[in-house]
Amino acid sequence: MKSRRLGLLPVFVFSWLSIVSSMSGKESTAKLELVDGDRVILLGGTFIEREGQFGYLETALTTAWPNRHVTFRNLGWSGDTVWAESRGIFDPAQAGYQRMIELVKELKPTLIILNYGQNESFAGEAGLARFVTQYEKLCDDVKVTGARLAFMTPHQWERPPAPLPDASRQNPILAKYAAAVRELAVRRNSPVIDLFQLPAPGTNLSENGLHFSERGYAALVAAVQTQQNWPRLSPSDEKGEAVRRKVVEKNMQFFHRWRPQNITYLTGFRKHEQGNNAVEIAQFDPIVEKIETEIAKINR
Repeated sequence: MKSRRLGLLPVFVFSWLSIVSSMSGKESTAKLELVDGDRVILLGGTFIEREGQFGYLETALTTAWPNRHVTFRNLGWSGDTVWAESRGIFDPAQAGYQRMIELVKELKPTLIILNYGQNESFAGEAGLARFVTQYEKLCDDVKVTGARLAFMTPHQWERPPAPLPDASRQNPILAKYAAAVRELAVRRNSPVIDLFQLPAPGTNLSENGLHFSERGYAALVAAVQTQQNWPRLSPSDEKGEAVRRKVVEKNMQFFHRWRPQNITYLTGFRKHEQGNNAVEIAQFDPIVEKIETEIAKINR
């Protein structure tokens, strides 16, 4: 997970920051702000899981309010949908969904940031109503925690170099799913981070047209900071990069805590063989908490 320093505000992003514009239909007027003591869960598919590896969004939120103690748990799972179809492992998707809901409850969040719609868009316009219905159910199922909700729209895809297929052809239907997420945020009186509005396609910020590179995350989050009007560090401030590196380290430790590599043997259908070792999973907790203390110290 070593990475070169990119900073939180790359100069090249400013050429397309102006694409944040008025959108048709109703928009949520709720603002995303963290309060002291917040326990934030990031929930979604590939975009969220890879954010844990780079840490730019979490760093932006952490440094925006340095005098407020806030912790984050990244529960992203690559390829996931609102049905938790990637989380079943060797079980049906419904079992993975229930495990996800139980884990969210266990973590006792005060704020849940959800990011869905990317993979679901492959069902086309015909699948839109089904997506919205399940997204509403997911919101209801996690809302029992009492946590506030915030939404992120799916982002646009880019046209990568040949011979990779042109992912940007999916953007017209992605626009409909993004609009559905905005409308959901209005109904829930919740803030929305509109990734679909930025960056514009063709800006060479992804690895394959679908997934943002580290450079892409840095640029995207810089644009989100402007869109959301979050307080932020100056480009020359070293504190943000120091925080980000610790965020990435913390996320790696927490990843091993909730998704151990030998999960099938520890808690899955082969736990009768090595399930006694599952007690070691909790040993990651003090490691994660120690890094969080270091993050807070740097941030303040």
